[in-house]
Order: sequence, then structure tokens, then C-alpha cells
Amino acid sequence: MASINPELETSAGESRHEFECSSTFTKSGFEKKCESPETKVPGKCRKVLVRIKEKLLLMKKFVEDRWAQLQHSCGPGSERTKIYQIWPGKNVFFFGGRLICGPDPRGLLLTTSSIILSSWIFAVVGNMIFVSTMDPGIIPRNEQACVDEVGTRKKSVKINGVELKLKFCRICKIFRPPRSCHCAVCDNCVEKFDHHCPWIGQCIGLRNYRFYLMFMTSALCFSIYIFAFCCRRIHRKLQHGGIGFLGVLKNCPETLALASFLFACIGFLGGLLSFHIYLILINQTAYENFRQRYSGSRINPFDKGLLGNVKEVLFPPLQASRVDFRADVV
Repeated sequence: MASINPELETSAGESRHEFECSSTFTKSGFEKKCESPETKVPGKCRKVLVRIKEKLLLMKKFVEDRWAQLQHSCGPGSERTKIYQIWPGKNVFFFGGRLICGPDPRGLLLTTSSIILSSWIFAVVGNMIFVSTMDPGIIPRNEQACVDEVGTRKKSVKINGVELKLKFCRICKIFRPPRSCHCAVCDNCVEKFDHHCPWIGQCIGLRNYRFYLMFMTSALCFSIYIFAFCCRRIHRKLQHGGIGFLGVLKNCPETLALASFLFACIGFLGGLLSFHIYLILINQTAYENFRQRYSGSRINPFDKGLLGNVKEVLFPPLQASRVDFRADVV
């Protein structure tokens, strides 16, 4: 058979010679040691062996990395240094390396704040529409009562040991509840009447007072936000542009006019909001404070302390309207 197929004999000899080559794993990786350095390996086999070697090196590196991570996680975290703490780059890390920001995260914070604050314009407009279009607490009228008969009667109630007289409204023909008043502009008796706001054209009373405060707060914050950016632009013009106040007035008069207008708005809204915060703390309405109902020796029966007053004014359940304006006339 050997004389018949000499090629098979030659290939068998080469196979035996390749088998004599030994392959071993060492710490430095996969190393191939051949007993005969003069042995010539075919090109295809050499490529296959190189690929196998690369794959084994990658597997070894992956296993070593996973083992190092496992040992790192099992050890005490307080004694080990995190990679983000010694990272040579200029990135800024937050929450233990979970959030990765650029070298200057102030741009992200400024952009986020700008988007949030600029969306407040919708809150300002929404609160204004909500305050000006809802029932402030109109008290139903009594059209069947006789003015002469009811006007001669006197009524009073006791609240926390203090006796309060109920006034009779000859227009609505009712005895007004305590803290109520007849608005001459709207021509209605409003429960817990505070004032009639000319800026929104509506009375401020029991049902819409807290939304009125929200409107003022959102408008004040929005005005401060726009005013700050106006001042920033004016400062840049003065500092980097090399122009004086007259130059700013000539180059960007709209910014200066807007800043002046917003400065007046901030002063007005800030003073008005501060006044209403004071009224909330002492549990008085603007009308009661203007009339000095509880000045001197007269005790305010509605005063429940600071926390009690804040809770009563800002966090009471919204009462239903006492007048159903959509009901059919009988």
C-alpha cells in the first residue's frame, strides 16, 4: 500500500511530525513549543492557530477582569479607591460614578434651569385664568325677603368666645356671614372677602384666594428670572463691549426698558406678596386689615396660631360653589 500511494505516506509523516509538537498554557498566555524549530507549518494551519491563540488570550483577560471585579466588590468599599476618583480625564462624576458629565456641568444646570423656569410662563397664565374665571365665593341672594322686615332684626354669632354681629345687606337681602362683604364692583356678597383685584378684574375671596397667591408667586419668580438675564446682558455689554451706559441705551434699549419694567414689577409683586404672607400668619383678610377690625383690644377670633393659620388658609378643601349658575330658572 505504501508503494501504491506515496503521497499518503508523505502526509502521514508530516502529521506525525506535527503531533510531536507540544502546546502548553503558561501564565503569560498560550505558548507553542515545537521540538523541531525547522518544521514548516502550512499557511492555513498557521492562521487557524493564531486565531485560536487570540481567542484564548481574550478569554483569559475577560476571566481575570471579572475575577478582579468580584474581589473588588467583596472587599470593604470604604477602603477601596474607585476608578472615577482617579480618572485622568476632566469629567465630573456624581452619585458614586453613576452619572458622568463633561468638565463643566454648569452649562447643563443652566440649560435645565432655563427650561424649567421658562415653562413657568404657562403656570403664570394658567393661574391668572384660573383665578379670574372661578367663583370667588359668591353668596346666594334672598329675593323673597322683605327689606323693611329683615332690616329691623339683629343677629349675632359667637366664634371662639367672641361675639360678632352679622350685618344685613339690603342689596342681597341676607345677613352676611362673618368675614363677608358686598363688593361694589361685582355687586355681590362674597364669602371671606379679601379685595377686588383690578389687574384680573375679579374678587378675591374664600374659593380663589390660594390660587391668587400662586399666581403672584409664579409671576414674581418669572419676573426675577427674566430680570436676571437682562442684567447679565447689560453687564456683559458694559464689561466686554467697552461702552458706557449711554452706549447700552443706544445699542440695546429694549433690554434696558425690559429690565426697568421688571424691576418695578418685582418691587410691586414682592411687596404685595409679603403683605399677604403677613396676613396669612395673623389670619386676616386685606379688607379686615384695612378696616382695622381687630386693632387695639379687639381679639381676632379666627387666629389659630402660625401653623394653624397657614393650614387653614392654604390647605383647606376646596368648597363647592354656593350658587349653581348653570341651573334652570324656575
